[in-house]
Amino acid sequence: MPKVSPPSPPASSSAPDAGTLPATYEAGLQELEQLVAELESGQLPLDQLLGSYQRGAALLAFCRDKLQAVEDQIKVLDANGLKVWNAE
Repeated sequence: MPKVSPPSPPASSSAPDAGTLPATYEAGLQELEQLVAELESGQLPLDQLLGSYQRGAALLAFCRDKLQAVEDQIKVLDANGLKVWNAE
């Protein structure tokens, strides 16, 4: 009896790819804001909701990592610790 492999899930060109991250923080934030607006609109089909949520989680982690890296660089540059900025 020939071995039959399970069918592959259908490829959807509108489903976001959770593996490819943006080149910059700004691009990631813009895409994340767009995804949040789409999710909040309630207009996405059910089969796209999970993929969009997963993409949003990946983008959120990407943006947090970028911000943490900048904060770490600032701490290194400011050997006395972070200073409170006075806007006077």
